[in-house]
Amino acid sequence: MNHKVLLTAAVTGAGDTAGKNPHVPVTPQEIAESAIASAKAGATVAHIHARDPETGGISHNIDHYREIVDRIRESETDVVINITSGGGGDFIPSLATPAAGGDGTDIQTPAERHQPVGELLPEMCTLDCGSTNFGSMIYLSPTDWLREQAKLIQESGVKPELECFDTGHIRFAKQLIQEGLIDGDPMFQFCLGIPWGADADAETMLYMKNRLPENAHWSAFGIGRMQMPMAVQAAMLGGNVRVGLEDNLYLKKGVMARNDQLVEKAVTLLHNQGLEPMTPQEAREKFNLRSPHTGGE
Repeated sequence: MNHKVLLTAAVTGAGDTAGKNPHVPVTPQEIAESAIASAKAGATVAHIHARDPETGGISHNIDHYREIVDRIRESETDVVINITSGGGGDFIPSLATPAAGGDGTDIQTPAERHQPVGELLPEMCTLDCGSTNFGSMIYLSPTDWLREQAKLIQESGVKPELECFDTGHIRFAKQLIQEGLIDGDPMFQFCLGIPWGADADAETMLYMKNRLPENAHWSAFGIGRMQMPMAVQAAMLGGNVRVGLEDNLYLKKGVMARNDQLVEKAVTLLHNQGLEPMTPQEAREKFNLRSPHTGGE
């Protein structure tokens, strides 16, 4: 193996993790600084969610996203910015109000989910390719909504990373490609180990890899203790990797991690396989990403 690997740092996510690890960044400044530290440690890409600085919970506030992106762009550290477009998909079933959802339900329209991507124009964004049981809630992303989101992303010139939490999501992602809603060589992300999606194991990863279009690029991650094993497995199969506090809080058993430490550990694991992370500019050229400076491709 002699290829370079796209190494993504998913620095915060939207889960209830801020109270479990003091290193999970919450404020826009903390999230930007963690992304910059991850880039200095070797990450190619910083995957961004925004959080409410007061509560630590998910934020859809465009001003929070804007501050994060501005701080990263104004720093002297280069990194590809990847903004989530999967916010506002949480449906909490309730016996009292089954049609409306219960406490904690947070549903945004496709246009609302796209707003940070469309206004801030990062190089990349995620696109979750289907609904799924996510623990005890439902992550809701209907197919017609996804078509609308894919079209909005396409019109913005941002490169979508097609997130697949189960095998049926790959089928629908391929349908989006067939319908002409995904430009260029598609980029897939296998999201493994989420209760109750695809398993985080080598067999599942290989199964998903073997069902991709021939011109597809792919990445994979596992959650919790499977983060590093899945990173190594993806690299060995010719894919790209993702680590970070969105998916795993520990550096090793009993030791809370920082994002840059997880990136450093992943870089070491890649080096042990004779691999190295791409630079941000190498990634922009390889995957035909828009320029962060001019807004063009």
